Amino acid sequence: MSGFDDWLNRALEECARNAGEDVTTYVARAVASQMVADQRRTETIPVRELLDRLSQSGVLDSDAMPDVSTVVSDPERLRAVHRTGLLDSPRDAVYDRITRAAADALDVPFAALSLIDADRQFFVGTVGMGDMSDPQNRQTTLDQSICQYAVADRAPLVLEDARNDPVFKNHPVVRSGAVAAYLGIPLIDHAGHAVGTLCVFDDKPRLWGTGHIQLLTDLAQLAVERIFGPGPGPRA
Repeated sequence: MSGFDDWLNRALEECARNAGEDVTTYVARAVASQMVADQRRTETIPVRELLDRLSQSGVLDSDAMPDVSTVVSDPERLRAVHRTGLLDSPRDAVYDRITRAAADALDVPFAALSLIDADRQFFVGTVGMGDMSDPQNRQTTLDQSICQYAVADRAPLVLEDARNDPVFKNHPVVRSGAVAAYLGIPLIDHAGHAVGTLCVFDDKPRLWGTGHIQLLTDLAQLAVERIFGPGPGPRA
């Protein structure tokens, strides 16, 4: 690499080998991670657009992630998503308050309440994710979504350091450095369909305890009741 002496170039080659990559890919991914980190601070370019472009370029390839498209594209689940009436809806202060409560309670910089559609992730409420007044900033392609995996499993997804997870270390937003820790609770309607998540995340590792999971689960239940109404009461 230009500017590196022989020792640094050998060290670079060794680091790339340990990551299972060639030097060009290793350097490109490192540059991509730095770009994402810088844009989070300056917000001169929307981070979601930057991640999309990096994925399209192949720098942040998602081919190594499990395929959950069969679950995500299930017609009954998608009908449940559309029945919420929240896709492409105006911002609702209630959902913003729920995401803000999640971020404050768990002391994290980022939180989102999202819906998983057939080919996109739509943000109903967010904290720390930039200007949401532009409708294009309120959605991402599914290859940028970790939440789709919580939806597919219909169970909490707990990642304390996704960079060391054998599966999620391959996810584009993890490879970019945008997400290290993630905690997501699926939003499940009264018929059992998971339509989205309430999640919190950080670009640094976090330790999630049972108290964190319970707290986020309680807030997710508030969102579910707001979206779908109270569930059926116990039978007499």
